[in-house]
Amino acid sequence: MKIIIIRHADPDYSTDTLTPVGVKEAEALIPRMKKIDADEYYVSPLGRARETAQIALSEMNVEPIVLDWLREFPAKIEHIRDPWTGTHCWDWLPLDWANDPSFYDPATCFDHPVMKKGDVGSHYDRVIKDFDAFLRKHGYEKKGKVFEVTRSNHDTLCLFSHFGVECVFLSYLLNISPMPLWHGFVAPPSSVTVIHSEEREEGTACFRVQSFGDISHLYAKDLRPSFAARFCECYEDETRH
Repeated sequence: MKIIIIRHADPDYSTDTLTPVGVKEAEALIPRMKKIDADEYYVSPLGRARETAQIALSEMNVEPIVLDWLREFPAKIEHIRDPWTGTHCWDWLPLDWANDPSFYDPATCFDHPVMKKGDVGSHYDRVIKDFDAFLRKHGYEKKGKVFEVTRSNHDTLCLFSHFGVECVFLSYLLNISPMPLWHGFVAPPSSVTVIHSEEREEGTACFRVQSFGDISHLYAKDLRPSFAARFCECYEDETRH
């Protein structure tokens, strides 16, 4: 089985829609989606993801199924050194988490007081419960750290979703903490991530990431990637800090 996760194109978060740049990014996905020719299509209920899917699939006569758990990961935290309500779990300053070994362990990554205050672990469990049911429906049931194959298949499933929750899915498939994914990987707007199952022994599978955050469709249309997914390269830069 192949799972393809497409992050929404460049967003206007204030209106939950795409910017004019985002519309062009979504249009650049059209030929790519036609080549993928997936078996099933799913989309987040949020406007920026639905608009991306609508444009990207516009020449395919496909209506994606809306799944509520594909929405952006909802947990919020407060910064440690400059507390304020409502920031994302993937927006920690490096010195506030990177030197703490507990954040790298999936068994302890939600034990920090900031995580507990934001009830991040419970939010994670709720998303994974739905994702796990989705995988079982498609023939893969997790047993410990691997998956039991109940229906071996070559299905291709496309999910139009969001960066934060995409990292949650990957953390579950790969048995790692979401923290190094949230803070160490970048999935630019409209990017494509491809994960496929591997059944090297009959009845047992694991999942591997073939590509993450790919934006080759933008380069094919001579479009410059959006900066929305990143922070400044140098502190003195006039970009996001």
